[in-house]
Amino acid sequence: MLRDVANRVAVQLFKRVPWMGQAWARSRGFVEADSAPWAPMRKRLDRSVIALVTTAGVHLRSQPPFDMADPDGDPSFRAIPTETPREALTITHKYYDHSAADRDVNVVLPLDRLRELRDERRIAGIAPEAYSFMGHIDGAHVATLMELTAPAVARALVAYRVDAVFLTPA
Repeated sequence: MLRDVANRVAVQLFKRVPWMGQAWARSRGFVEADSAPWAPMRKRLDRSVIALVTTAGVHLRSQPPFDMADPDGDPSFRAIPTETPREALTITHKYYDHSAADRDVNVVLPLDRLRELRDERRIAGIAPEAYSFMGHIDGAHVATLMELTAPAVARALVAYRVDAVFLTPA
């Protein structure tokens, strides 16, 4: 609650004094790009295999939780079989309010909705695994994410012959 109030105050302050927000952003060392990685769909959706990737910190209850003790986050990922029932999932993430997702994980990892689209034949299939990251990555972990974990997930998606990825940020 106190953190939410502090965040709202900071947003209002940054709106009124724009240079403060810009100074804060410069100090964060964000990754910058001069183009968006975009690939147009070459297949119709009803002939496409779709994958899910989230930064919501979702994982199987049986998997280790994401590391919340490290202030720079956790650059690892969790592979989640796409036929997993939602009762088997949980969220470990303290950097966003996931109360709605705690009630219905489809808010951040819409596996039920994707299965419905598959069952209605609106998509051809679903990748066998969805992938979940923590989403709060900073410091040295950015390099780990970009050089190790994200490429590992990308290789898996290629191996599964995925045609499109539905990304859900948190």
